[in-house]
Amino acid sequence: MIIDLKDKTAWVGGGTSGLGQAIAHRLAESGATVIVVSRTAEKLKKTVAALPAPHRQQHQYLEVDFADFESFKNTVTAFFANNAVDIMVNNTSGPPAGNVLSQTADDYQHAFNLLFQTVQFSTGKALSHMQELQYGRIINLTSRTVKEPADNLALSNAIRAAVTTWGKTLANAVAKDNITVNNILTGNFDTERLRVLFEATAKNRQIPAGQVYEQAKAAIPMQRLGRPEELANIVVFLASEQASYITGTSIAVDGGLIKSL
Repeated sequence: MIIDLKDKTAWVGGGTSGLGQAIAHRLAESGATVIVVSRTAEKLKKTVAALPAPHRQQHQYLEVDFADFESFKNTVTAFFANNAVDIMVNNTSGPPAGNVLSQTADDYQHAFNLLFQTVQFSTGKALSHMQELQYGRIINLTSRTVKEPADNLALSNAIRAAVTTWGKTLANAVAKDNITVNNILTGNFDTERLRVLFEATAKNRQIPAGQVYEQAKAAIPMQRLGRPEELANIVVFLASEQASYITGTSIAVDGGLIKSL
């Protein structure tokens, strides 16, 4: 299957590392012009410079802090005043780990702004162009934990579940406009974010981080962590014409880790 995203513009949140970076690279390889969105200018410039041709001169970046929602709104509003995207990949870094009894109301509000408000706001700004064009692809990266919550990820469990159900609701509302909305339930991928979580788990359980890593691999039927490019492949497919009749779905990419149907 040849996927051609030439003449499409893609927004990729959290695009300077891990899953986001792999997604940005694969979209560019498939011909899309990519807008990499993250908070660190140096990493943004380096990521954009490394994206494949043929549209290297057209790739852009947007420096924005997802953790500062008021600033985020201002920056995103200014961007969409003069720009538009055809493909929106909503991806944000996760909130701190912690169990449900340790979180405060402020913790939940911060996580809500970080994981939900930023996604809803930027997608809302992108939708007017998509509806006018009668074409669009919205892909939300959430987590396997929306189906099987992890005890040490209380904030992520709650808010990513909200993103997932919002995505399903949005899919129903914009399907008539030839806009698809799908969620990807990510499993355990070999990224910096996962390493941070493993280290936090190891510290909490007072065991070596290597032991946490091995236990995590053993729990996955494929007996290994995912590679970021493996998730990027499904994102590029969902962004393509070949996925034009797929919407409102939540697709697990987890090596079989989710045990439920």
